[in-house]
Amino acid sequence: MKKQLLSKVLFSMFFVLIGIQVLAQDRTVSGRVTASDDGSGIPGASVSVKGTSKGATSDADGNYKITVSGSAVITVSSVGFISQDITVGNRTQINVVLVADTKSLQEVVVVGYGTQKKSQMTGAISSVGSKEIQELPITNARQALQGRAAGVDVVQPGSKPGAGPQIRIRGRRSFNASNDPLYVVDGIPLSSGIDDINPNDIVSMEVLKDASATAIYGARGANGVVIITTKRGKAGATVVSVDSYYGLNQELGTIGVMNGAQFAEYKRESRRAVGQYPLGAATAADDAKIFEPRELTSIQNGRSTDYVAGMLRAGAIQSHQVAVSGGSEKTTFNISANFFQDIGVVKSQDFSRTTFRVNLDHKINDKIKIGLSTLIVNSVRNGENLNLLAGAMQENPLGEPYDAQGNLVFLPTNDGLRTNPFSELVTGVNVDENKRYRTFNSLFGEWDIAKGLKYRVNFGPDLTVGRAGRFIGAFTNNNRGGNATGSINEQFLFNWTLENIVTYNKKFKDVHNLNLTGLQSIQRDRDERTTISVNGIPAESAAYHRLGDANQITGANTDLIEWTLLSYMGRVNYDYKEKYLFTATVRMDGSSRFGANTKFGLFPSFALGWNISEEPFIKNISAIDQLKLRASWGAIGNQAITPYQTQALLGRTAYAWDNTAAFGYRPNSIGNPDLRWETSTTTNAGLDFSFFRGRLSGSAEYYQTNTTDLLAPQPLPTSIGFGGFTTNVGETQNTGIELTLNTVNIDRGGFQWTSDFIFNRNREQIVSLANGKVDDIGAGRFIGQPLSVFFDLKKVGIWQANEADAARAMGERVGQIKVEDFNGDGKINADDRQILGSAVPAFTAGLTNRFSYKGFDLSFFVFARVGQLIRSRFHDNVNQLAGRYNNLNLNYWTPNNPTNEFPQPVVTQEFPKYGSSLTYFEGSFFKIRNINIGYNLPDNVAKKLKMQSVRVFASIQQPLILAEYRQKYKGIDPETFVDGEQGVGGGEVNTNVSPATSVTTFGLNLKF
Repeated sequence: MKKQLLSKVLFSMFFVLIGIQVLAQDRTVSGRVTASDDGSGIPGASVSVKGTSKGATSDADGNYKITVSGSAVITVSSVGFISQDITVGNRTQINVVLVADTKSLQEVVVVGYGTQKKSQMTGAISSVGSKEIQELPITNARQALQGRAAGVDVVQPGSKPGAGPQIRIRGRRSFNASNDPLYVVDGIPLSSGIDDINPNDIVSMEVLKDASATAIYGARGANGVVIITTKRGKAGATVVSVDSYYGLNQELGTIGVMNGAQFAEYKRESRRAVGQYPLGAATAADDAKIFEPRELTSIQNGRSTDYVAGMLRAGAIQSHQVAVSGGSEKTTFNISANFFQDIGVVKSQDFSRTTFRVNLDHKINDKIKIGLSTLIVNSVRNGENLNLLAGAMQENPLGEPYDAQGNLVFLPTNDGLRTNPFSELVTGVNVDENKRYRTFNSLFGEWDIAKGLKYRVNFGPDLTVGRAGRFIGAFTNNNRGGNATGSINEQFLFNWTLENIVTYNKKFKDVHNLNLTGLQSIQRDRDERTTISVNGIPAESAAYHRLGDANQITGANTDLIEWTLLSYMGRVNYDYKEKYLFTATVRMDGSSRFGANTKFGLFPSFALGWNISEEPFIKNISAIDQLKLRASWGAIGNQAITPYQTQALLGRTAYAWDNTAAFGYRPNSIGNPDLRWETSTTTNAGLDFSFFRGRLSGSAEYYQTNTTDLLAPQPLPTSIGFGGFTTNVGETQNTGIELTLNTVNIDRGGFQWTSDFIFNRNREQIVSLANGKVDDIGAGRFIGQPLSVFFDLKKVGIWQANEADAARAMGERVGQIKVEDFNGDGKINADDRQILGSAVPAFTAGLTNRFSYKGFDLSFFVFARVGQLIRSRFHDNVNQLAGRYNNLNLNYWTPNNPTNEFPQPVVTQEFPKYGSSLTYFEGSFFKIRNINIGYNLPDNVAKKLKMQSVRVFASIQQPLILAEYRQKYKGIDPETFVDGEQGVGGGEVNTNVSPATSVTTFGLNLKF
């Protein structure tokens, strides 16, 4: 009996071993991959063996063949379908049916006081996720929107640390009121911007563009809305994340100025032009007549000082963040701390920011939950208003910056108006420090009153304390050995928002979906400012910290600015079978900035949507995933002007009272109690689409916005004692198209290539002004043109020797600027000015390509801005062509070099005649914004390191700029603001802008 039992056991083990061996043997498995909805074969489906690099791809009919072991698990996947894992076992034929993945259409998007599925949206909304944000080593969250969101024009000139970009959504609407969008963070509208927010904390940014989408925020959303949602915790195990990178940056060149030999010849030529230096080759005897001894020594010894190079350095950028998230079913949390530092390539410029964020959510019971978002920020910015390049560019390279002992020479030449640029770099002699402390909080409570009925209260206190200190020592170009000066500006800004929101959701008979939202909101802002400036600080080591010790107080003032906004809003969202969509919003805003009779404005909006792909005649077309048509109309107000303009204000003045000086007050401004809301009315049509199971998706938009009752200054004759007052006058219009395309180009064999393309084209124009359709030449405003243009004489060349008679007839001379006689009257004057162009581009476009293969990922982002004109202030401030200060190294006219580019230098004129015509350039550019390559360690390797995931990456930001201004005219970055901002005029490139840089970074993303 025992022998029989033993035989059976051995016999069974034999067959088990044979079975194992059979399973272990490789075999060929084949089959067909089909779609669940129509049974059609899926070409290009990926069939891979899990845990290995082995894989295959289905053919045009969906058939595949792969060699595997019996114990293998194959993964079958395709774009637009849900992946499947299948154990092979002993099968050789495995047919796979993949189910369409519609989650992209079901994704929830934040739309303001709620969320909506993408398929149900009726407004024009663009989204940028954390993936796009984290691809760039950015200082400011606004930078992530450039080229990533349709209809959003983002520009950031230069590389000055801490400087924020300028954003215009669908162009400019107003002359005088702000054109900045509203920023909403975790449900709370901000008044102080988002520059203090750490980009690593952001999970998504939604840009609301048309009136239907922005009307929910009323007056504050007149220029578009950017909704920012920060990362929150999820129930489950605690996750610790570490994200860190370090990078080096270097300038991509500066505008070239002359070296010593070039300056010497330039100085000679400026004298030849007026007969003060003989024609022909230079001689030592002739040089001795126009050069001072130190210059002659430099010429003889070949000495040339590059002051600009001395102002520059290798910069660095770094960011280090630790975040902890997790929680239970009742309480979730996300806590993060970040340190960021940007050391600029221009000496004396740097920016550092430390942030701490806590996001906490807690369910008290099944009906009530509460939450808190807290941000604490400390930032320090040096050199915001200090740029040493301008002085360095103008300094004579033939001067003597150091004596024989290596000490600085304060006056390198005998020119008393120019001091040694290197003296500006002495420690403590130039202090420009701006410190900010901010705490922004968002608190909410939510009560589920009944099924579908919900009440929410939001409270958002926002406190900012800032201090800007400035000290200028005696031995600087500002003071030239005189008294040291200092100043301090302090700001205490407190803003709070309180909102009460009621929502009701109900589905009727499984086909009618209704959502109602009601809002009552109040926002109040208090801005306190203190300024003091002094002259004659006795101890320079005290900088601006002991202003009371100074000899003289040159200015002292305090100020208080307050405003309040009270709002009511109602919104209805309705859809029938998720096929026919309707949205209506009515908002009433009351602003303290307007007069008693005009405080409140009523602003309605309506939108319709049609999910065409849900219709029976479309639904069975497998190539169409989604096809939705949208149309909207709405009106929004704008109140973004300085408070108190409805009131007549007083100003202090000096009087002679019985021959004794006295102070009194006089009328300082004319009030306008009838000042009312500026109103923008927008019509929008849009098409959302997704084809071939997500391989091609995107949206197209057309819009037209008319803005009336513009808040603008109305000039008055100065004879009445006032320059003007603010009133409602004129109309502007913006029309444009936007296109967003997302494609999956390749997805097979573990290799994926996707692309995102953005195209924007906006046309802004002035429709009418104070006198109707009549140009206001004095203000530079023209009917049918953008809100700001370049209006000047047009250079057409340089007067040549064979045009001497024609030049004399025009009152000009050979070798000088030739401008166009625009009106043909035979003379050049102000009537010959013409519209040369605008800083508004013809279009902007951005393209992001992403590649991934077996743990490796690569992305690159390119951006173009085309058709704008720029004004280069380098070409007047550092282009005097008088032979005194150093000059841009230009191709200037001489009898032996009859160029048409720049005129002959002339010592007797401070600037060239018609010199402003030399400053306008084509501003189009193409940039490679970022290249990022990374590698995710295999899961088993990460687990051995006791981590969930490990990613290493490297990136190079802005390695290439292609632009006529840069390559042909040796300029720097042609990217400019559309409006004047941060000390830079609209459309201008000037010495306040730091050189463009290329940044190379290396980093780690770890999860524990």
